[in-house]
Amino acid sequence: MPAKYVIHTKPVAHRFEPITRSGIIAWEEGCLKCPVCVKRQCVYGVYDHRHLDARQMIDSIDNQCMNCLRCVQSCPKELIHKSLNPEYKAIGDAHWTPDIISRLWYQAETGKIPVSGAGYNGPFSGPGFDSMWTDMSEIVRPTRDGIHGREYISTAVDLGRTPRHLLFTRQGDLEGHTPNVLGIPMPILMRLPGFGSISNETVLGWNLAARRLGTLMAVPLELINSGQVEFSRWSIPVITSHESDPGRGLQGAPMVEIPWGEEWKDYRDELTSVEASPLICDKIVLEKGAEEKVLRAVDGGASMIHLEGSMGGRFVDDHSRYIKDGIRSIHLRLVEEGVRDEITLLASGGIAMAEQVAKSVICGADAVFVDFAILIALECRMCRRCTEGLSCPVEIKDAAASWVAERVVNLLGAWHNQLLEVMGAMGIRDARRLRGESGRAMFFEELDRETFSSMGEIQEGCELE
Repeated sequence: MPAKYVIHTKPVAHRFEPITRSGIIAWEEGCLKCPVCVKRQCVYGVYDHRHLDARQMIDSIDNQCMNCLRCVQSCPKELIHKSLNPEYKAIGDAHWTPDIISRLWYQAETGKIPVSGAGYNGPFSGPGFDSMWTDMSEIVRPTRDGIHGREYISTAVDLGRTPRHLLFTRQGDLEGHTPNVLGIPMPILMRLPGFGSISNETVLGWNLAARRLGTLMAVPLELINSGQVEFSRWSIPVITSHESDPGRGLQGAPMVEIPWGEEWKDYRDELTSVEASPLICDKIVLEKGAEEKVLRAVDGGASMIHLEGSMGGRFVDDHSRYIKDGIRSIHLRLVEEGVRDEITLLASGGIAMAEQVAKSVICGADAVFVDFAILIALECRMCRRCTEGLSCPVEIKDAAASWVAERVVNLLGAWHNQLLEVMGAMGIRDARRLRGESGRAMFFEELDRETFSSMGEIQEGCELE
């Protein structure tokens, strides 16, 4: 049995003051000048070290305040208030919400799992992955504790085509070719985000993180330079043009990604003819007809397929459909055709939280790509100023590669621990066993249909008695 995979994290400070959910407002007008001011009674001393960050125009007390509300409650004239921060509410979008972004910042800074201490306060149902719940029936068994338990839990997964059966000689040697399978220690790969204030130093930091984590980083072939040769073992060159030389930039790369299509057949043949040819991953955009494209790709000899959704976690051409449903429908279709175990399914598009990694695997993916999450780990506010040619408010491109690597290691270390917790609570000790295990999950759509379908269709104006 391999050694237990552990990601060692350490606190890594922010380069800029983060935007907080709430802030302190103190009105000086009407102050009674009390001999014992509530500001001096602050047990955390936040008023004593108060200063203004003139560069960002952020009051330091907003980040230092521990929300005990003692000063708010004790001020005799009620001059101190806690108020929601309008800047906080403005960051991100409907998918990358302010709460998700702030939790990613916290995990990247501390490497710890975010815990509110107040219980679950979110909706019991919602769109996408929020309409899916995992079975935690084994959570009462302390030996199954994912992080500290005595039972071994493996998060390793295999990438590549696995044969239906193996044949051995009388001497016990394997007949035929050895299957070309690549193992990674957790079902998470990284790839370059679609936008961002990114420099060579940023990409170098992500490569450093991939090497330390033992996973892979997908980078467009045109961005791979001589300085990244040492990271070739942890790189996935992404090829988007037929003009690319199959041999350039692929030396030592264990895997390469190309778009799926008949027009790429000759290029695929060229890649397989290269000495020590890498695994080939065919990218298929998650849109209408994706199931049929996947089946044709499998018939054409594809061993690995990357299902790419939108950055909002939805189908690219239909925002009413979510990648959760796309992964599951394609997985079940492959199971029906009897070819699911022969290929690897990778998924991407809006993976924003650790729970979505586990849920993607339960729906049928072998592993997932994360992109904007590793950008947000670098304090990105998803403001999209960079897409308009404007300056980045947190100057990501100027961050040192070592800082970038530590922040990403912290984030994925926290995600890995959460994956262990989920698997331990479900009683599953191998991530490969988790794939497609929909019987250990509940889907709101199915529960709703099973519960209310017997009532028939309810039409407008109809009254239930």
